[in-house]
Amino acid sequence: MPNELLISLMAEAGTSNKGLAKRMRDLGHQRGAALGTTHVSVQRWRAGSGIQPRAAALLRDVLSGLLNRRLTLAELGFAHEPEPTAPPAGGYPPSPREALAALDGLAATDPGTMVVGPLNMSGDGLDSVVLTWLLARPDGIPAGAASDRRIGMRDVHAIRTAGEMFMKLDFLYGGGHGHRALRHYFRHEVLPLLSGSHSEKVGIALFSAATEIGQLLAWTAYDTGKHELARHYLVSTLRLTQVTGDRMAGSRILSNLSHQANYLGHRDQAVRLARAATEGARHHATPRAMALYSAMEARALGRAQDGVGAARAMNEAERHFEKADTGDDPGWLAYFNAAELQGELAHCFRDLRQHRSAVHHARRAVDQTDPQYARTLGFCRMVLAQSLLLHGELDEALSMATRAVEEGDSLQSARFLGYVTDFQHEVTAYAGHARTADFHDRVRSALVRMDDED
Repeated sequence: MPNELLISLMAEAGTSNKGLAKRMRDLGHQRGAALGTTHVSVQRWRAGSGIQPRAAALLRDVLSGLLNRRLTLAELGFAHEPEPTAPPAGGYPPSPREALAALDGLAATDPGTMVVGPLNMSGDGLDSVVLTWLLARPDGIPAGAASDRRIGMRDVHAIRTAGEMFMKLDFLYGGGHGHRALRHYFRHEVLPLLSGSHSEKVGIALFSAATEIGQLLAWTAYDTGKHELARHYLVSTLRLTQVTGDRMAGSRILSNLSHQANYLGHRDQAVRLARAATEGARHHATPRAMALYSAMEARALGRAQDGVGAARAMNEAERHFEKADTGDDPGWLAYFNAAELQGELAHCFRDLRQHRSAVHHARRAVDQTDPQYARTLGFCRMVLAQSLLLHGELDEALSMATRAVEEGDSLQSARFLGYVTDFQHEVTAYAGHARTADFHDRVRSALVRMDDED
């Protein structure tokens, strides 16, 4: 049903959909909480759709200023919405509604211009988030807004299909390729459904599907080097898993946080996050998922030069993976196959500088990785090149690195570029070798092509 109260107040204030949207964006920018509100958003509210708390606060304040009187959300036609409060900056949102508001704000603004709080790598803030999640009880599905449209499983299937498509793009072309479109889809197609009218069964499936999209948004931000943004996405999406008590999905997010911390060189934090993922999912996750969490712990321990601990975690990952086909895995876990596990083991042995084992597992990963996982294949080739270099096989290392660069030049992935530049640094010890100079020339040409596509 149309929101007659909002329509009437806008007419009284003499503002159009576009004018109201612009005033909301301007006010949000002044408050450091920029949103991507457009005239389409306003039209949805006029038509009777729900509104996220952060947008509601701006809408209320803009119209209050235009009419020179303080309005409530009930007077704006949102009687079912509680008065909004600002979500904590980067912290664990205390309620599902505030988690959705945080995600709405993150998805609303271009990552290139977004200002978020500093990435807290000290551990204290993130440890508090993890502890809160570990001790939390499921919220249960929140009551949706009254609406003429009844959300059903068809909507959930559409979200999952879209998520699968965006994940394929991510693997094939890197996070930079689809992040902008994914942000728009999440904000305009997914988030509005979460505050709509649906059954409990549909609500559980809906929040699960939304969690997958939120996690993918975080991952694509991470892959393009937007680390603060990725961290905020991950923490807010972790909060969504508490709604239904999905421990396996929550542990997946913790393992992603561990992956990011490890990549950034924060070794102790990476270990703690990986272990929290394992403990948080114990007795709740499939063997394939447990293999993934153990592999992340092994990666973190390998980077920390804990050979004994890394060996234990690698053995646990392999034992879990031996039982992988016995579990009913969610669709998002399909990528974690034998080739992926071999790649994780190769990373561990490379970091431990056990070059023989690193070469062995990296070769297997390269041979087994499906080309549709182009970014993964690029990573594995670079790890193989690094491992071959450690083993003293310069010519083969340069050949493998060259192939990785030339076949990976369509990847919009800051992480892949990091692998390439790391290898360039390592191979400087062989600067006098003719093939080394040729490799650097090829890398320069490839990097130009990569830059042209960003």
